[in-house]
Amino acid sequence: MYIQRHAEDAVARLEKMFGAILVAGPRQVGKTTMLQNMTGSGVGYVSLDDPIYLVSAVEQSNTFFKDNPPPVFIDEVQRAPELFPQIKMLIDRERKKGQFYLCGSQQFRMMKNVSESLAGRLGMLTLLGLSLRERTGCGFKEPFLPDEAYYTQRQTDLPEISYMDIWGMIHRGNMPELCVNPDYDWRMFYGAYVRTYIERDVRELAQVGDEVKFTRFMAVIASRTGQLLNLQSVAKDVGISAPTAERWLSILTASNIVYLLRPYSNNLTSRAVKTPKLYFLDTGLAAYMTRWNTPEVLKDGAMAGAFFESFVVSEILKSYYNQGELDPPLYFYRDKDKKEIDLLIEKDNILYPLEIKKHADPSVKDIANFSVLDRLETVKRGPGGVICLYDNLVTLKGEDRIIPLRYV
Repeated sequence: MYIQRHAEDAVARLEKMFGAILVAGPRQVGKTTMLQNMTGSGVGYVSLDDPIYLVSAVEQSNTFFKDNPPPVFIDEVQRAPELFPQIKMLIDRERKKGQFYLCGSQQFRMMKNVSESLAGRLGMLTLLGLSLRERTGCGFKEPFLPDEAYYTQRQTDLPEISYMDIWGMIHRGNMPELCVNPDYDWRMFYGAYVRTYIERDVRELAQVGDEVKFTRFMAVIASRTGQLLNLQSVAKDVGISAPTAERWLSILTASNIVYLLRPYSNNLTSRAVKTPKLYFLDTGLAAYMTRWNTPEVLKDGAMAGAFFESFVVSEILKSYYNQGELDPPLYFYRDKDKKEIDLLIEKDNILYPLEIKKHADPSVKDIANFSVLDRLETVKRGPGGVICLYDNLVTLKGEDRIIPLRYV
């Protein structure tokens, strides 16, 4: 069963603007399925996982597109960087849009070759796992923004989600295969996923010699989801050097396994911390790595708040990625007095503050730190609120609201 992806609209816009379209993202999030569904029989398909095609692409790149003429979809394109100059030459010569559809899971390697060969000729999009909107059949596609115009539009297409359904989704994760096949064994799926990811992407990217330690590193990082990044502490827990921890973290971020949320700063926020917050983007994978084996145990456990926050940040991030934004304007605030705001969305020089709480009874004290933004003279504070598990959209104070998760 194919679940309609909200990113399809962005791909359709990109193919009218660029000669090549690149969809990047983690393994098994549905990149290939989405592009095959969109391109159909009118576009050729080549997977560089096929050793015959891979040899041809690497050793005969100058004739590869004579055998596989555009328009063509090339899967796992990062495995043959030799193709990028050929794609550039063909785009420059033919001047046609939507001729090359590319995807792959090793963004680290792809971006290097794209920047060298296809700058200005390629439209890019990041695809993550299924969003809450996609999983509930919601057709609403606008990026999340906590203002009146957004709420008015959003109310026309709101899903009904029970409390336990939410925790079931957080625990199971957002991989399409797991979502559409409820009989798939969760542990077996993620066990195979981690093994494939390490054996293929990680080994190729970094020549990691100790795969056991890298798995331990992933588990420690998963246990820190929703926290300020402290690489020294992570390195100590794993038993590796800080430079190794930094290099391994760069692999997880380049693979879109981990997202680093930037602290908001300008020349008037000198007291703000400079350290990013770390989020594991697939809460199912994080639950597997940290051994929270059932939704019930997870929702009642010590990390429930961190997992809920990670899930919400991931959903908001998807709402921007699925509209083609490569660098969503998302931040957090924390100063040296430990005053913190979980999430800031910046648009048109306005900051929208958000707290994320797993409880269903938020109060005015949850938004007390929003007032620190009033001291900023160069930006305006917009409406915000508390994203939580309450059922209804309710005014909390002024323009700030209690925001049910289903509004995201």
